[in-house]
Amino acid sequence: MHRLDTIVAVATPKGESAIAMLRASGPDCANLAQSIFNRKRPAPPRYSYHGTYVSIDGEALDDVVYCFYQEPKSFTGEDTLEIMCHGNPLIASKVLEDLLARGCLQAEPGEFSRRAFLNGRMDLTQAEAVMELIQARSDKAIKAANNQLRGAFGRQLGMLKDKLLNSVAAIEAYIDFPEEDLPAEQKQAHVDGIQKLVTYCSRLIDSSRYAAFLRDGVKTLILGEPNAGKSSLLNQLLGFERAIVSEEPGTTRDFLRERVIIGEHSIQLLDTAGLREAQSGIEREGIRRTIELAEEADIFLLVEDSTLPSPELPDAIADRLSADNCIVIRNKIDLGNAVAANDSFGSFRQVDFSALKGEGLDALRDALVSLIDSHFSTDEDDLILVNARHNTALNELKDCLGSALAKFEADDAAELVASDMRGALDAIGTILGRIDNEAMLDVLFSSFCIGK
Repeated sequence: MHRLDTIVAVATPKGESAIAMLRASGPDCANLAQSIFNRKRPAPPRYSYHGTYVSIDGEALDDVVYCFYQEPKSFTGEDTLEIMCHGNPLIASKVLEDLLARGCLQAEPGEFSRRAFLNGRMDLTQAEAVMELIQARSDKAIKAANNQLRGAFGRQLGMLKDKLLNSVAAIEAYIDFPEEDLPAEQKQAHVDGIQKLVTYCSRLIDSSRYAAFLRDGVKTLILGEPNAGKSSLLNQLLGFERAIVSEEPGTTRDFLRERVIIGEHSIQLLDTAGLREAQSGIEREGIRRTIELAEEADIFLLVEDSTLPSPELPDAIADRLSADNCIVIRNKIDLGNAVAANDSFGSFRQVDFSALKGEGLDALRDALVSLIDSHFSTDEDDLILVNARHNTALNELKDCLGSALAKFEADDAAELVASDMRGALDAIGTILGRIDNEAMLDVLFSSFCIGK
């Protein structure tokens, strides 16, 4: 990427809309605003203006609103020009073509965010949060992405880095004086401090699973015997007829996957084949897939026909169910004559339900939100979206700190302890992006949408 180039892209999605926005960033933006809108003086920054967009050939393309941002007070840290035209894709395309004709270059995916990162406007965790915010599918995910975009993760890692630097400085002071031993009380203080950092790393690593729930939705498997009401339950939760409902058992041969927002959570609902002795090869395959899905599911909704005894479940599924991850739904309460619930599910959350009439739907939603909150809850201020890249670096950080602790306890040389601590600092730098790795940045920002 040539930093002296002025880049441009349409920053709004393709398709018709009231408004489309084009964004340009680079040293030519002030001159562009002056020439396009025939201004006698440069546009004062951070004010919105109405004007006629006149092309390089003198053609009036559209009435637009534009705003000039002067470096460094812009998203990218460079001079930036944003143009809001009417949302006809043809108009946006003509404006883009004209800006390219004036010497701008088409922006690559993520190039604006990349420039913001390289210009020090944000660290790498904040740059990643931009895309997380765009792709967020629930209120919780939006809160977590906004937290990260405001620098919550970076600040936490910054404090961790400062503590490590203080420890490294104190330990390295003794490298120059090998005849002096590190005082016992000071050594213990370092050990205690490093142990706290290891605990913090472990907590962040564990939170990566919660981050996956926020990104992808909580995988919720609907289980039960044929005709227990699984597909009807799916339709009730979705609010429309997604699954075919029939009195004929075994009509669901493969699983259905749908997404729904319940409370602040995005939930992936998986409606599966009924669990019984299969009558055909296709049905057996459906049941095999149900058992397979149970291995990766986060939450289970076990649907029972309340007028019949609780079913015997395959061991592979029964072993996965617990009070922490399963809700038992006693369906068909509208028929009356319910039999006693299975004692083995006594500690599980249970909801009386009628898929036919929708009775108990609100209670089920509340129970589902409560289960997710209790099992995967975290402090709102600590919501952080730990991704695979962060996770790798955090494990490296934890390993380096663990090695430093072991060397402390073995009374190894201060040089060896300091080396491990320096490795831990490098791992933090990897997360924040304080590294010179162009290839890694290319891969990371290529997943962004054009215009960001």
